[in-house]
Amino acid sequence: MQKVIFLVDMNAFFISCEMTRNPNLLGKPAAVAGDPQKRTGIVLAANYEARKFGVKTAMVLHKALKLCPDMILVPPDHNFYQKKSNEVINLLFNYSPIVEKNSIDEAWLDMTGTEGLFGTPFEAASRIMEDIKVNLDLWCSIGISENKFLSKMASNMKKPLGITELWQRDIEHKLWPLPVRAMYRVGEKTSDRLNSLGIKTIGDLAKFDKNYIQEILGKSGMELHQYANGIDFSPVRLEAQDDIKSIGRSTTLPEDLVDIDKLKYILMKLSEDVGMTARKHNKKGRIVQIILKFSDFEVITRQTTVYPTYFTNDIFNAGYNLLKKNIHTYKAVRLIGISLGGFEENYSSEQISLFNIDKDDRHEKVDEVMDKIRNKYGFEKISRASLIKK
Repeated sequence: MQKVIFLVDMNAFFISCEMTRNPNLLGKPAAVAGDPQKRTGIVLAANYEARKFGVKTAMVLHKALKLCPDMILVPPDHNFYQKKSNEVINLLFNYSPIVEKNSIDEAWLDMTGTEGLFGTPFEAASRIMEDIKVNLDLWCSIGISENKFLSKMASNMKKPLGITELWQRDIEHKLWPLPVRAMYRVGEKTSDRLNSLGIKTIGDLAKFDKNYIQEILGKSGMELHQYANGIDFSPVRLEAQDDIKSIGRSTTLPEDLVDIDKLKYILMKLSEDVGMTARKHNKKGRIVQIILKFSDFEVITRQTTVYPTYFTNDIFNAGYNLLKKNIHTYKAVRLIGISLGGFEENYSSEQISLFNIDKDDRHEKVDEVMDKIRNKYGFEKISRASLIKK
């Protein structure tokens, strides 16, 4: 089975985080900068409106302000950015049990064998990107390949909101023409040394004598030569799954809805996805929460506690009860979502009733069979009767 590795790269992360809590920044050139009060320091992150004026990350602030005098400056808040980064990682665990954080705004996912759950690599990437946009109000680009290096290179090829596939078969025409300085892990000094050897592009490096490169740069030279040829054997290293705080799914509706039966159908589909992911991670949760965004853009969240579960019917029934209490005939819904949280490891030690034992066993058999069929043949190969459209 061919490996499938994603690199999720958050776009203009620091300033994008600021924009989630300050709508006044939307549509205006803005940047997180070292010391906005003194107008000194450097630009840590600029949004895409500011980048149109030539403002770049690490640019000296007074130079950036000459290019874009009306740019709004925001002081850095690293605790907030770390919090948002953790939210991204928790969301990514919904798609793969193997997630490795590369930096505060990047992470690799090993998506090998998930096609039955999420479709082709491109379809899965589109789904992740939309999930991050809808639930976290952040943008990302995603690189897809068979190893970490190529997925990292792919993630830089189209921004913002880009999805790029870069497989071994593609490197000659997609990777090799790029300047060697654009290569991951090649800094300015290394680039200058390579340029002095006549190595201007990644293709030049790939074709260069690997033994000579190793003599010049040591062990790192051999590694860079392998990268240039699309070779990277390093595994995606698992981040602790204990950090997963919730598993959720949401969708923006193609039309605003007040029909409870239509919303019920959509909620069941979302609950199916949440339950299957929770079972994959062996995460039983105590808290079911729904999110509703109405046509007037009001957003509400409502939650309830349940006996620790990862069964689809339990999740759906709890969510549906919340939905019935919070839906209004005079206010249409434009987005609906459901999540399972409050994960605990020691739930099995608690006293449980005979009713709960029977109930869990019945759900477990149904969900186990459906999970096996979907993992082998695809998500759409089996469905509950309630989800079959008339």
